[in-house]
Amino acid sequence: MNGKSTTTRTKLERGRSALGPALELVHTGRAPTRAVLTSELGVTRATAGAVAAELEALGLIKVDSSPGSAAGSQGRPSHRLSIRDDGPVTLAAQVHSDGFRAALVGLGGRIVATAPGCVTVMADPAQVLGEVVEAGAQLLRETGLRCVGAGLAVPSAVAEPEGTALNPMHLAWPGGAPVREIFTSRVRAAGITGPAFTGNDVNLVALAEHRHGAGRGAQHLLCVATGHRGVGGALVLDGRLHTGSSGLALEVGHLTVNPEGRPCHCGGRGCLDVETDPLAFLTAAHRTPGPEESLLKQAGDLLRTEYADPDVRAAAEELIDRLGLGLAGLVNILNPDRVILGGLHRDLLEADPDRLRAVVADRSLWGRSGSVPILSCTLAHSSLVGAAELAWQPVLDDPLTALV
Repeated sequence: MNGKSTTTRTKLERGRSALGPALELVHTGRAPTRAVLTSELGVTRATAGAVAAELEALGLIKVDSSPGSAAGSQGRPSHRLSIRDDGPVTLAAQVHSDGFRAALVGLGGRIVATAPGCVTVMADPAQVLGEVVEAGAQLLRETGLRCVGAGLAVPSAVAEPEGTALNPMHLAWPGGAPVREIFTSRVRAAGITGPAFTGNDVNLVALAEHRHGAGRGAQHLLCVATGHRGVGGALVLDGRLHTGSSGLALEVGHLTVNPEGRPCHCGGRGCLDVETDPLAFLTAAHRTPGPEESLLKQAGDLLRTEYADPDVRAAAEELIDRLGLGLAGLVNILNPDRVILGGLHRDLLEADPDRLRAVVADRSLWGRSGSVPILSCTLAHSSLVGAAELAWQPVLDDPLTALV
């Protein structure tokens, strides 16, 4: 083989190996132009151009070859890169204590379509997952879009490698339900192609926020959030979820923050899970939950609209102090460079940010240094977006293998 052929093959191999990193850069909004893509990949302009062209040929991105120059800019403007509106999607599904929902999610974390949510979660996980997958399959039939995989978010630790829901405590499902196996079988039965994945809902919130929301740019991101019931946590390290040896890391809901507090489903007492979730807030505010709306919505609406009420304010301060105590311990142990809060915890932060940050600073060494930003999650339907991220990962790893 002559030197020219070897050089050509080397360039092709280098370009193929750059497809996944290039797609992830566009997917996460870090490469809006070909010039930025060239710089981020550390390749030549020609290689970046070839990579962008290949991703466009795969139907994943659009390359605008004649963008207008910004006012006052100098030199030739770079080609703009964006996600195709009519590109492939993943099916994302979420189950929680107050219902379940299916959606189609494109690259960039964009929700393309959602099915009406169901508010009744049956005790049989196979029935629930069958219904949510069928709702997603109907969306695919209506839109005609190509599906490259499916992801499911559940309110439980998901044990690896089995993919079992170890403790779906706020569902009537049996402990150890084989949710990944059931979900995969329902996806296949619906004629949906591509791999199927399952993960803990707060883990997936953290993944979505890290790629598309309040966690972008963080190297060590801690996420703590309430679901419709309970509290979960997650840690993203260098872009990857830290799930531990068997998928069970960061079960922060079972940190004790009030030793004399409420009994917890785990067998302990005074855990974050029962001291700082929506039901705990409604109870502390002397409000009786109604059956017409989710506990999360009732608690959030009460906090936002009746904060001046002495009972509501006292309840908020009680939960903020307990949440701050839990966050301080996590900050001391994990030393994150950013903390993001979701669900009711986001609403508590926004109601009194100074109080929460002061508690964390007072109780933690790293928090006292003032170097740990505490921010609100910013994405709508972040668990669905995170479930979609699981399904997008094989495409991000190797677009050619996944799509061709």
